[in-house]
Amino acid sequence: MTYLEIDDLVKQFGDLTAVDDVSFTVEEGEFVTVVGPSGCGKTTTLRMIAGLEDPTAGTIRIRGDDITSLPAYERDIGVVFQDYALFPHKTVFENIAFGLKMRGASEAEQEAAVEEMLRIINLEGYEDQYPHECSGGEQQRVAVARALAFDPDLVLMDEPLSNLDKKLRQSMRTELKRIQRETGVTTIYVTHNQTEALSMGDNIAVLNDGRLEQFGDPKAAYQDPDTPFVADFLGQSSQVSGTFRHNGSGPEVVSDGGTTIDVTPKDDVTDGDDVEVFLRNELLSLVDGESNGANVFEGEVRNVDYQGSDVNYFVSVPSLGTTVMVSATTGMQQTTFSEGTSVELAIDPADVIYTHP
Repeated sequence: MTYLEIDDLVKQFGDLTAVDDVSFTVEEGEFVTVVGPSGCGKTTTLRMIAGLEDPTAGTIRIRGDDITSLPAYERDIGVVFQDYALFPHKTVFENIAFGLKMRGASEAEQEAAVEEMLRIINLEGYEDQYPHECSGGEQQRVAVARALAFDPDLVLMDEPLSNLDKKLRQSMRTELKRIQRETGVTTIYVTHNQTEALSMGDNIAVLNDGRLEQFGDPKAAYQDPDTPFVADFLGQSSQVSGTFRHNGSGPEVVSDGGTTIDVTPKDDVTDGDDVEVFLRNELLSLVDGESNGANVFEGEVRNVDYQGSDVNYFVSVPSLGTTVMVSATTGMQQTTFSEGTSVELAIDPADVIYTHP
């Protein structure tokens, strides 16, 4: 049986529809990431699952039981908020034990559960510390432990890493996944960070303007997006509009400017269809000599953005009618290009993403 079912969920605030007919399912033990830009409805969706917002329409079920109308305190759901919401006057032990205490657990049960949680989050010996004595990463782990300590049916996380610096955020992604795998708790994780969503989720839900654009395997969402929004939002690309057709040698897209881009076939695209083409930055390559093969375009390097281990080249490509960004890894054997250099830009047809507008 499906563990969590979200069916036709709607939330309206006056004339504003924040969540518009969203449906998806989550299997037991899965880690599902919900991603989208600010204001897309992801936090509102999470709050309805938690019981902190009442849906305008739709149904929420856990293990087949309808919990749509249950108050939050009757749902066996742990929540990790963006600001952690730790009690400043309570110790780490008291914060983690809070949910257990509210549910009538004995002192012995509280002590055993907190001890196990501290082991899982690698904070043994911190039970007598107060939140202000803990670092941001430590506070984040305490908040996760509090949400897990009472053995909930489901854990919801609302951008729990957004207050951390980039380096700590990267390490905490690994920690959160380790904790989730060790506990086996079903988790829904809201973020606006595409890298987090792709790297952490067993499945990914992409929201835009309150609607679910795509749900499923993160790799499929990145490599074969259902909509132009998903293609544009997940990763960095240059976009070209055109028309799909077959010629004697295979499928291609003719851009609005008349340039031909070779592609691989798709079942849902037929001759004459308008399409949007996305050229992923990291799948493009630059060469300074003559190249043979499909999808080679002449251009000129207009700007170079050096970032240490990586470098981004902004290349004006007249035949595509746009400036294309190409991402490359720096290194001893890597050719570098300076501003004003004439180059050829290439991409394999199998790497070209295209979808219906």
